[in-house]
Amino acid sequence: MIKTADLHDAHGNELTLCTVPFRSYGARSAFFGPIETVRVLEDNVLVEQALESIPEGSVLVVDGGGSARCALLGDRLGGIAQTRKLAGIIVNGCVRDSADLAQIDVGILAIGTNPIRSKKEGKGDRDVTLQFGEVDWTPGHFVYVDEDGVLIASRNLII
Repeated sequence: MIKTADLHDAHGNELTLCTVPFRSYGARSAFFGPIETVRVLEDNVLVEQALESIPEGSVLVVDGGGSARCALLGDRLGGIAQTRKLAGIIVNGCVRDSADLAQIDVGILAIGTNPIRSKKEGKGDRDVTLQFGEVDWTPGHFVYVDEDGVLIASRNLII
């Protein structure tokens, strides 16, 4: 189990704090792994494609532009992440089926909930550096999450 406070005490000069006030929705409150990215706006087709193809142990970071108009992730996509043994999903946007997501053994962070599903047009970008929460989310960098916050480093700090 990781503790972001201890990690920052040991490697503070290598870590950047994400300032988005995320809420935890998955069964795992602490997780870490290499970052994979998707940028979408109210459309989750690329989110599903990424969940089905990124490596085991990864953390999918979804920049939904902070939109609260619909959900980008629900129980079905959360189930894909669990089956594929992903470490977590971080959504700069909303999720739905939150009671079901709480039973899924994956770390899931989002800014809120919304019962409305997203569009299905397939628009967006994958494997690009995202910018939100005063952080650059670069594919291949590492993210560390627990109840105290979200930290990003350019390399794996947990041996």
